[in-house]
Order: sequence, then structure tokens, then C-alpha cells
Amino acid sequence: MPILTKLISMQEASLHNSKDDCWIVIDGKVYDVSSYLDEHPGGDDVILAATGKDALDEFEDAGHSESAKEQMETFCIGELDPSSPATPQLDIVSKEQPVEITKTLKDLTEHYWAVPVTVVGISVFVGFLYWWRK
Repeated sequence: MPILTKLISMQEASLHNSKDDCWIVIDGKVYDVSSYLDEHPGGDDVILAATGKDALDEFEDAGHSESAKEQMETFCIGELDPSSPATPQLDIVSKEQPVEITKTLKDLTEHYWAVPVTVVGISVFVGFLYWWRK
């Protein structure tokens, strides 16, 4: 088995997540399985669903044979960089967003108070007309 020297971050590996360019990470090793997707007995969608994370659990749960494990080594392109984060960083939405929405609704009701007052006024007027004609 060749000595692996290329270190690949999980973020870089997760960018290769399409049928034409697919890398998976299993037990700290990175595999370029793009050319194997059509041949995979479980279908390409199983492999594509395992991108962007270490898919060791999924790989072991599938019960791969020893020959499948040996074949997998031919697709190895490097090792996962241990200094990089385990998962790609996600953008965190500010907790202030609901407050901004509430503030916007409050501003609208302050500026457009005439609409509900007009509706109530017309309703009262129509009610009096109806009551007076009876």
C-alpha cells in the first residue's frame, strides 16, 4: 500500500459531492469514488448521501466484504487533516432576527393605525344604520 502524504480537510472533501466529482471520508481516509459510482451495488445515492462527513458507520453498517475493502483502497487519495474541523463550519443565524421581525410589525401597526380604526368606524356606522331601520 502506498504511503499517503496528501492531507485533505473535511471542508475540501465535502465540496466534492456530486455524481461527477465525489469524495468520501471513511475512518480518516479520503477516497475519490467518482469513477465507481455507477458500479456501486447499492447505487450512487447511498455514496452521495455519505459525503461531507466521516462515513465509517454507514460503511460498516452496510456489511462490506473484504474484497470490497481491498477495492476501496485503490480509490484512496489522501488522509483527513486532523487539524481541520471535523465538519464544515455552518453560518449561524443571529438570534436577533425574530426581534427585528417583531419590531417591523410594530412599526407597521404604528404607521398604519388608520386602516383598523376606519374598519371599526364603518362597522359601527353600519350597525347603527341597521339598528335604526329596524
